[in-house]
Amino acid sequence: MDGRMLLQASESSQDTAPFFGFIGAASALVFSCMGAAYGTAKSGVGIASMGVMRPELVMKSIVPVVMAGVLGIYGLIIAVIISTGVTPGKYTLFDGFAHLASGLSCGLAGLAAGMAIGIVGDAGVRANAQQPKLFVGMILILIFAEALALYGLIVGIILSSKAGSAAAA
Repeated sequence: MDGRMLLQASESSQDTAPFFGFIGAASALVFSCMGAAYGTAKSGVGIASMGVMRPELVMKSIVPVVMAGVLGIYGLIIAVIISTGVTPGKYTLFDGFAHLASGLSCGLAGLAAGMAIGIVGDAGVRANAQQPKLFVGMILILIFAEALALYGLIVGIILSSKAGSAAAA
């Protein structure tokens, strides 16, 4: 490979690198919000169904909806971190791939957590209406489901911090 081909290849990769970074930011937000929306909708169905018979428990049963809403915030945090790291000029393919991995890890973890929160929230609020002793157990399961998204957020922050380290080396 001669010098001109190498120069063209590096210029081409410089042009496409931001694409991967922006896709990472978009995927963090989109997948996390999909998880938040699913968790909110599925839990909301359970709350509405339970609220017909036990309206006094509706406010106590909002916990899964709040926990599902936090998932979208995780995606927003990573999307902002990534988008501020995408700069014209010295943005390499390594940076783009690091940001893509960061966004996917946070987004897909948020999607999985949202599905878990929605299913547990739906069943949990209905069961809590029939047996109030199940409330603490439901909350614990929801906390462990939320932790899945928190793991994705932590890994996303670590991966995002790796971007820019290739230029420094």
